[in-house]
Amino acid sequence: MRGKHRELHRSHRVGWLRATVLGANDGIVSVASLVVGVAAGGKSTADVLLAGTAGLVAGAMSMAAGEYVSVRSQADTEEADLARERGELRTQPARELDELANIYVQRGLDARLAREVATQLMATDPLAAHARDELGITEELRARPLQAALASAASFAVGAVVPLATVPLSPSAWTVPMVGATTVVALVALGIAAARTGGAPVPPSVLRVTVWGVGAMALTALAGLLFGGAV
Repeated sequence: MRGKHRELHRSHRVGWLRATVLGANDGIVSVASLVVGVAAGGKSTADVLLAGTAGLVAGAMSMAAGEYVSVRSQADTEEADLARERGELRTQPARELDELANIYVQRGLDARLAREVATQLMATDPLAAHARDELGITEELRARPLQAALASAASFAVGAVVPLATVPLSPSAWTVPMVGATTVVALVALGIAAARTGGAPVPPSVLRVTVWGVGAMALTALAGLLFGGAV
C-alpha cells in the first residue's frame, strides 16, 4: 500500500512572515545604526543606551502603526470586493455562473467541464469560489491587520534588543566594533531563519539582509564621526 503523499507548502505563512522579517530586520538595523552613530560621536554609554532604548520603543510603535494602517487598507479593499461579489451573486447568479465557468475555460478546461465545475462550486460555496478564482482572495492569504501589527512590533523589539544589549557589555572604546559584529551575526541568523521558514534559498537571503544592514550602520557611523562633536 502506498504511503499518503504529502506536500509542504509555505505560502500560507507569507502574511506574518513578511511582517516578522521586516520588523526584526528594521529593529536590528535601525537600533544598531542609531547606537553606532551615537557611540561614534563620542557619547557616553548612558547616552548610547538612552538613544537606543528610545529608538526601540519609538520604532516598535511606528512599525505596529504602519503595518496596521497599511494592511487595514488592504483588508478594507478585500472586504469591499467581497461585499460587491456577494451582491452580484444574490442579484445575478446566472451571470456569475457564466463568469466562473469562463475563468475555468481560460485556465484550460473545455467548456462543458468548466460549466460542471462552476455549477458544483456555486452549489456549495459560491462566494468562496469567486473570491478565490475571480478575486484571488483566499482565507490563508487574507489581510490580517492586527496580526501584522503585533508581529511587526514584537519582532522589531526582539531585533532591537540584540545591538542594545551589547552596549553595556562592551568597553566604551569597543562599543562600535562590538555592536557591529553582533549585528552582523544577528542579520545572518535572521536571513537563515527567514529563508528556511519560507523555503527560499539561504545565501541570497543572508546576503540581502547583511549587505543592507552593514551599509546602514556604516553610513550612520560616518554621520556620527562627522557631526558628533558638534552636538
